[in-house]
Amino acid sequence: MVSNIMVLGTGGTISGAAGPGDNVGYRAGERSVWSLLGALGAHAPAGVRMMAEEVAQIDSKDVEFSLWTKLATRCQHYLLDTRVSGLVITHGTDTLEETAWFLAQVLPAIKPVVLTCAMRPATAISADGPQNLLDALALASDAHAVGVSVVCSGSVHAPLHVRKEHPYRVGALSSGDFGPLGWMEEGRFRSAHPWDVTKPSDADITVALPANAQGWPWVEVVQSHSGARSETVDALASVGVRGLVAVATGNGTLHHALEAGLHAAIGRGVAVRVVSRCPEGAIVGVPAHGLPLASAGLSAVKARISLMLELMRP
Repeated sequence: MVSNIMVLGTGGTISGAAGPGDNVGYRAGERSVWSLLGALGAHAPAGVRMMAEEVAQIDSKDVEFSLWTKLATRCQHYLLDTRVSGLVITHGTDTLEETAWFLAQVLPAIKPVVLTCAMRPATAISADGPQNLLDALALASDAHAVGVSVVCSGSVHAPLHVRKEHPYRVGALSSGDFGPLGWMEEGRFRSAHPWDVTKPSDADITVALPANAQGWPWVEVVQSHSGARSETVDALASVGVRGLVAVATGNGTLHHALEAGLHAAIGRGVAVRVVSRCPEGAIVGVPAHGLPLASAGLSAVKARISLMLELMRP
């Protein structure tokens, strides 16, 4: 049986180009998605018919809300196409965890949607992109891999847990203390955790996604640290910020000045969510400040996405 896999390209290091031997000074998004697929040559997986569409060719540090809207719309289109078995998205590593979490919140979990990436450009002497792409194609052909996932360096990650934790090494993505969902081994997925197919509470939110950045609610991230001050929060609230994600110390604690500023912001109609700055674990219990917590396990950037989507809902 042949699996028809649509590959959506967005740029990133996986399609980057550099001079000989240069894995740092490259230009992201230089190679087309068709070029990436063509480079697989005889290694293309058997039983997979590959199709492609270029959604963007950018460095993922420059991802804008307009790209998220376009990408979600194209994913929705192909998820509803009965001829398409699954989707693969090539993406840069810098904001991959954000895009994966966003898509997991707005897309129905009815087919595999696999994001993949690379830490070395396509021109590198030992580029990691081709193997990551092969693994993603194989996973997207697996009927058990329903919903959004991320494949990098042989590991399969859930959107909730995946994060970039190293600026250079090939295995830069991790799922922290939760660990990966499993691993890709010679074109097959070996599971370590049950596949989470939890659907978002508003499965049709894609129809309401604004087409440009101005239509998205403004949500910022502030961090608690030694000597934190409330003026940053006050300034943001005074110029119209809709939401704030506060990155707390330890088990959700906040510097007293920042805490006071956040309570004042709530009084002015600003939505606030609190996460811990600890890279592993989650806040246990209810901190004394009583401010609303983000969903357990969310990082600051993912909590920001969830709050933006929450503010969009009627």
